Amino acid sequence: MTLAVLMLLTVFASAASAQDAIEIRGPVFNGSNIQEIVGTDGITIDATQFAAFFYDINDNVTTETLSIINVPGNNGNVIGEGGLVYETQIQQVEYEFTDAAGWDNYSVIGFFAEKYIPLKPNSADKLAKLVLDSDDRYTIRTGETLDLGEGYAIEAKQVDVDGEKVWLEFTKDGEFVDDEIISVTDPDRSTWEVELDDIEDEDDVVVLKVHVNQVFQGAVDSIAQIEGLWLIDYANAMTIESDDEFGELNDVSIQGDRLVIRNDDTITLTRDSTKEIAEGMFFKVADTPSNVLRFYVMKEITDPGTYEVRGQVATGDFTWDATNFAGFFYDIDDDVTTETLSVTGLNGGNVIPDGGLVYQTTIQQVEYEFTDAAGWDNYSVIGFFAEKYIPLKPNSADKLAKLILDSDDRYTIRTGETLDLGEGYALEAKQVDVEGEKVWLEFTKDGEFVDDEIISVVNSSQSNWEVELDDIQDEDDVVVFRVHVNQVFQGAVDSIAQIEGLWLIDYANAMTIESDDEFGELNDVSIQGDTLVIRNDDSFTLTRDSEKEIAEGMFFKVADTPANELRYYPFVERTVGEVSEIDDEEEGPSENVTAPGEENVTAPEDENVTAPDENVTEPGETPVEEPTVGDTPEEEGGEGAPGFGVVLGLAGLLAVVYLVRRNN
Repeated sequence: MTLAVLMLLTVFASAASAQDAIEIRGPVFNGSNIQEIVGTDGITIDATQFAAFFYDINDNVTTETLSIINVPGNNGNVIGEGGLVYETQIQQVEYEFTDAAGWDNYSVIGFFAEKYIPLKPNSADKLAKLVLDSDDRYTIRTGETLDLGEGYAIEAKQVDVDGEKVWLEFTKDGEFVDDEIISVTDPDRSTWEVELDDIEDEDDVVVLKVHVNQVFQGAVDSIAQIEGLWLIDYANAMTIESDDEFGELNDVSIQGDRLVIRNDDTITLTRDSTKEIAEGMFFKVADTPSNVLRFYVMKEITDPGTYEVRGQVATGDFTWDATNFAGFFYDIDDDVTTETLSVTGLNGGNVIPDGGLVYQTTIQQVEYEFTDAAGWDNYSVIGFFAEKYIPLKPNSADKLAKLILDSDDRYTIRTGETLDLGEGYALEAKQVDVEGEKVWLEFTKDGEFVDDEIISVVNSSQSNWEVELDDIQDEDDVVVFRVHVNQVFQGAVDSIAQIEGLWLIDYANAMTIESDDEFGELNDVSIQGDTLVIRNDDSFTLTRDSEKEIAEGMFFKVADTPANELRYYPFVERTVGEVSEIDDEEEGPSENVTAPGEENVTAPEDENVTAPDENVTEPGETPVEEPTVGDTPEEEGGEGAPGFGVVLGLAGLLAVVYLVRRNN
């Protein structure tokens, strides 16, 4: 790659910030104690209620359940021995590709909210993750590689002169695994199944299926068209033993096609805590008085990617709120929900009539995360299409700004340092007074001054700073930022301010909702003081086998069912990790590599990595804005422009050679 191309990549590369983790929650359970919540019959959740569990909407297949059952040891906030039961069972689902013989059904099993394939169709003890199940169409030339993800790939080696056969090679991490010549003239030979031996001591395990649709031998190109791919991660398959332990679940029973795992010890649902169950699944327990117990099960996802967060599955008229739709805003400590989505009038069909789709949200009060100082009690909040917003006026839902930060974390910043608050907002400690009792803070947006204040820690009434701004969507005296200074220190070397308590809204991108606004399919807006009600003015068809946008990134997913059935749920998408965006005109696709979809594509480890600024402290998961063209100071060019030292050195060497030769 040339130096010029490297420079262009540096200029046009930018990082889109996303969350480091997302939480997908199940239904909320609320009562005075575990006995009351569980009752005599116990409670059970499956994939229709818990969006993290594996679910196939087309086949209506669930495999996993988590139950809290009535056992003698249940008491207060303690689940007794054997009272928590995780169960999963092998089921059959259709391949995504179904247009050729041999592509009917395969065995699948959810395992702690991940999709796995049993190595033996009726035995749940040996599993491998599913990498790919696709009916997308890919065209690859001879010599090209189709990246399947997780290090697996297919290469089209050659096409025969008659254009009827293609020689394919399957590799893992660049190493040969298997190859086959596939004919498209014989339907029985157009699918290639790769069977391997000694996968967790099992032989004849099908790890890859490929269907070749067409082969073309042209004057210039030799091409194979693939439609139908299925792959498991056999290299990382696992065997489950009866003495294995999975977090708090340590009593494993393998019953043929079923796994049942219980707790051998009691589990305490400590209030105001997150308690791991197993394999990234947790109980989240509210901060409540001792006579109230409130919790839900959740799955924390940290692997980079885009994930679907869905609501409960419906088969007709239904209403969702935050207790059965994990995408909606919910505050477990205050038990606050603000949003509902209702469907009425289906009458056994799949058409929602005018006014039958209703989204409603109402302002509620929640506690600040930081509550250890006067003035940090409650603030107004409202969910808006599954995002958390703050009303600019406490009792009016028509003017909103996104909440950026509500934190009780503790940050220590030296004078001259900047605390990055996210979305271009920042806080700088300018100076500390000589007595070490006051600090001068400056609040900025995109590097521009917004406000400043001298804050004293001696007088508790002056240790909070509220930034109020005017003309925010025509509103004055809007509190946009709050900060509490805990301590100030003036030392012989460092001057330091300790901050504990931060709250910030994105006032620069605040919005006003008007009665004639339209939000996707919802176009009848009614503003009723602290409540927004938005309906559909036109009929809304739940087309089978489709994803239909409702509004603002919220969708219905509708199953591929017969005409006399309907199955659907609402969902939103959440992204984990950084997403790199590179200007398409400067860098095309990698030569000789075709990747199916956008999944399973891993960026090179060292590209687009920016070292942290020495004078910037970031709270939590605050996104950092990348510099734009022209922002890089000249003095940073040393390591930031690799290769310039070599170029200059060569130029100097050539000049010396030229002078020597001329003198000679």
